[in-house]
Amino acid sequence: MSTKDDSAALAVLGLGPAEQAAYELLVERSPAHLRELAEVWTRSEDLPLVLSTLEELGMVSAASRPPGKDVRYAAIAPTMALRSLLLDNMERLEATRRHVSVLEAAYRARPVGHEESTPVEVVTGARAVRQRLIQLHRWARHQVRSLDRYPHLDASGDAGGEGRPDRDLVQRTVYDRSSLNHPGALVAVERRIRTGEQARILPQLALTLHLADDRLAVLPVTETTALVVRPSALLDALITLFEGFWQRAVPLRSPVDLSASSERSTADAQRLVTLLLSGVTDAAIARQLGLSYRTVQRHVAALMAEMGTHTRFQAGVQAALRERNHSRGSSAA
Repeated sequence: MSTKDDSAALAVLGLGPAEQAAYELLVERSPAHLRELAEVWTRSEDLPLVLSTLEELGMVSAASRPPGKDVRYAAIAPTMALRSLLLDNMERLEATRRHVSVLEAAYRARPVGHEESTPVEVVTGARAVRQRLIQLHRWARHQVRSLDRYPHLDASGDAGGEGRPDRDLVQRTVYDRSSLNHPGALVAVERRIRTGEQARILPQLALTLHLADDRLAVLPVTETTALVVRPSALLDALITLFEGFWQRAVPLRSPVDLSASSERSTADAQRLVTLLLSGVTDAAIARQLGLSYRTVQRHVAALMAEMGTHTRFQAGVQAALRERNHSRGSSAA
């Protein structure tokens, strides 16, 4: 009857797998004698002991036990049986919340230690670095700014950084060209753009950086070492560095801007222009678009001829300008 999520939900109330299985069995068959339940009980735990625990919790009732008679059990209605457990759990959570508030007050009132008195903290260990990235995303109130190089160090736990906070945060990311060198990367970035991320790209970034508002920065040095930078002149410099990269970077956008009836070739043409502006090689473009290397070369050559340019980058610039002017003309109309 239960799913994995259901089991986790009832586990929060203090019910183990055996107690949940026995209660669900009674919900389906209630009332039932012990021998009837034992015939379908498949777990290794002692069924009478499990039922006794449920009886103590007020989740099942047992009929009178005359000598020589089999005990008959009945499930108490879930709204009644689980309500008391829910209320108890809510009381414990509230007590925990109050205790956390007391601990937080004590933490803030303590003498400032070495870690808080210095603007830079060195964090070592892959797990510790990841935890600081998770904290950075949770602490951000207005925006998260990132400089992203491959391989990624992301708080979401996936290489492409799919996970984003479900709060109303502005997410701005500047991607290094290397971020688009592996298959499926551009599609993943486009998917994040459709969920609200503002994305741009540069041919080369010197570092990976994550900023939470103007309050905190995590600067990964390696996959197992990072610098955590608090408000200071260094943090101001990192913010200025990001904004400088952002101004120079080429905007990325998703082909979702095209009409629903647009053919894939139109979307691929738009992606081709983006990738050319980003300085991505023909081989990388072929991987992103799922085309052969020679086919990409033909498309690039055709675009250069159409735009009357001598370089790939110039062709991308001219095509982007043409597309922008077309979009403005359509909007004005």
